[in-house]
Amino acid sequence: MEAQQNSAPGRVLVVGAGPAGCAAARVLAEAGWSVVLADQHPVGRDKVCGDGLIPDAHAALARLGLLQAVMAEAQPVAHVGCVGPRGGRVDVPGSMAVLPRRRLDELLNRHAQAAGAAFVQARLERVLEDAQGRVCGAVLKQGAAALELHCDWLILATGAVPKALQAAGLCERHTPSAVALRGYVHAPALVGQIRALEVVWSQAVRPGYGWIFPGPGGVFNIGAGVVDSHSDLQGKGSKKDINLRALFDAFVQHYPPAAELLRQGQLQGELKGAPLRCSLKGARFTRPGLLVAGEAAGSTYSFTCEGIGKAMETGILAAEALQAAGGDAAVRQRYEAALQALRPRFAMYERANSVNAHPWLADLVIWRGKKSPKVLARMAGVLNETTNPGNLISFKGLSRLFFE
Repeated sequence: MEAQQNSAPGRVLVVGAGPAGCAAARVLAEAGWSVVLADQHPVGRDKVCGDGLIPDAHAALARLGLLQAVMAEAQPVAHVGCVGPRGGRVDVPGSMAVLPRRRLDELLNRHAQAAGAAFVQARLERVLEDAQGRVCGAVLKQGAAALELHCDWLILATGAVPKALQAAGLCERHTPSAVALRGYVHAPALVGQIRALEVVWSQAVRPGYGWIFPGPGGVFNIGAGVVDSHSDLQGKGSKKDINLRALFDAFVQHYPPAAELLRQGQLQGELKGAPLRCSLKGARFTRPGLLVAGEAAGSTYSFTCEGIGKAMETGILAAEALQAAGGDAAVRQRYEAALQALRPRFAMYERANSVNAHPWLADLVIWRGKKSPKVLARMAGVLNETTNPGNLISFKGLSRLFFE
């Protein structure tokens, strides 16, 4: 099979039907490409996530033509409530929402299918290569059966678990960047009392943080997460001395609204944990015939672990790279350049992650945010991607907190 040499529609196999994979499938199918979208889970899969849709997710959903449908079901949220170790709080304004990933991913998948993508429930077994070593398809497993699909391009959007990256020869880091634990609590009595995306820092949950996000139908997403959770030695490492369940319990004990939520509400199912891949690190982004998108490429932000919007954005960038004129090398160069352009922002979030290790920094920023409209505006700018989060806690940024 020869590589796609121009912008004429071709055949694409997208493995992974999360936000990144569905975004790529939607854009390409809408442009007339033949798209197969594959995932090992059925449509409407569950995903361990905070479920928060911050402004970058709104922008990506608007680009995909799905924002109105999502907002019709999501719980709108007007603020992020930042709570410091000493109980100080500042509400940062922004256009946000909460929708459980099971439903969000279903809407994204159906949206891609509506544009012409074909969905297949199957898992990646291995990639196929032509005589020159270019990826030209994949072998998928459906139960005991093997399904061999050929394509002009393969997009891997398989999330944080590295197995697919390893199968494609693109994995550079086997361990995750972060881990998180979340549960759903049905507590209709607390609707209206917890209205913000509440993010809580304290010594009790150091070096992580806790959260409560209000979802639709009186269901709240509650969880705790830790960034930089694993050591990394030449791509391999082990989990640090972190007990996520103990961290979650400490968060509930420390933060009265969390304790009240679990006291009054009903936990739906079990608490579930998951790995995350952050900061555009841990994998090569391309090889001939193949692009990596979403969390497989490390599209989740460090510090906040927000990743839905950036996952969709990388999927859109992959689709746009394929649509532009040029051969294999030009497509790969275009896509890698687009991801590299995002790196400075990811780097700033890595710098801001020091708040999780040193919660007193949160106290300082919250204190000034309550007193200074300029500081609050810069915090809102972090949400809207007009302000770099690392600038708030740099030496210069901390100095400005006192002299503005």
